[in-house]
Amino acid sequence: MIRILAMACLLLSVNLGLASGYVNAKETDKLDAKTDAKANVMGLTLESLTVTSDSIAPAEFKVTLPASYGKKPNKQYVVLVGLHPRSQALLAGMHDWMSHNGEWPWLETIIVTAPDGHQGLGELKTLAIEQRGNQKLLDYFEQDLLPAIDKKYRTNGFRILNGFVGDAGLGLYTLINRPSLFNAYFVASPVLSKDFAYVIKDAPKKLAAMQGKQRFLFMSTSDSGYEQRQLESFSQMEAIIKANANETLDYRIKRFDGSYYMTQPLLAAAYGIEALFDDYHQVLAADSEISKQGPEAILAHYQFLSEQKYGFKVPATSSLLKLGDSYLETEPSKAVEVYKVAISDDPKAYIAYDAVANAYAKLGEIELAIKYQALALDITDHPFYQNKYTNKLAKYKEQSKL
Repeated sequence: MIRILAMACLLLSVNLGLASGYVNAKETDKLDAKTDAKANVMGLTLESLTVTSDSIAPAEFKVTLPASYGKKPNKQYVVLVGLHPRSQALLAGMHDWMSHNGEWPWLETIIVTAPDGHQGLGELKTLAIEQRGNQKLLDYFEQDLLPAIDKKYRTNGFRILNGFVGDAGLGLYTLINRPSLFNAYFVASPVLSKDFAYVIKDAPKKLAAMQGKQRFLFMSTSDSGYEQRQLESFSQMEAIIKANANETLDYRIKRFDGSYYMTQPLLAAAYGIEALFDDYHQVLAADSEISKQGPEAILAHYQFLSEQKYGFKVPATSSLLKLGDSYLETEPSKAVEVYKVAISDDPKAYIAYDAVANAYAKLGEIELAIKYQALALDITDHPFYQNKYTNKLAKYKEQSKL
């Protein structure tokens, strides 16, 4: 998997690097500073976002929009903020590869990466690192950067903060001091030694006191030569998290020993995304503890995921269909009931209408099978399912003539 991701990132990095060159060339032509330069690469749109602030000079962040952004005007997106200026091509390439096949496992995301060499932003980072309790960087995130992103783009409220080494240390600093700014934190090979941002000193008390909606943390490192100096503090932080984190924090801590230092951001992002969105993609088995309690328990589970973990709708459709399927051969009427719960939960779930049609056909209710198969066909715009449902509908109509 990692080799495939690396190759995809390399190819997109080259193309996105060319796109960045395009933007810079336009800037040398003295375009109006308020005009965003854009470039399209392999369906992705790369543009700049000017973030103004009372605390520092305007900063130009790079924004990579997913390929569907211009095609789905009603869709809202996850946002990932990368603090390392060179992470744009890496993250955009990984995201494109890991989301292009039906958003599995990475839900389509707007990638926002920091400017390179911005003095004011660098000063805010330094204050956070050196002055205990200084939260001007977090004020900038909350009052300037995140509102600017939400104002310009169609966001769904779910945010990920991604960082490597020093920026990973600042990711942990953000998590313990103002966890509500982001829903998930990916921190690869964090710098924590020598009281870096006072994370080690402040974490025990602040992790124990963390409240609100669930937050997710993926923290990783390796035993490479470059990371040896941070392994002791990493172990300290791991022990602090395990001893003090309450149910508000869902965390994964992983060692990629034997891998190279510069591979760590790629590994952390790939594994972090899989762990973060696993609940979104995972279908409950019909004999799972939740499903055995019935459709209402399944709906309650997905309501928790939607409202507490993700903050956007997580469909229960597949898990409900899985439960219905378990009744189909022996109790098809009961299967219909469960399938209809899936329709009530998501009236646009064409696969649920198709399931109802199947069950009615098994019951010999061909007219009802025709009704629901026609509804499934009417809702879907996917060529594969349009063809499949057209053939099934024709089959049912033939059966109705007998």
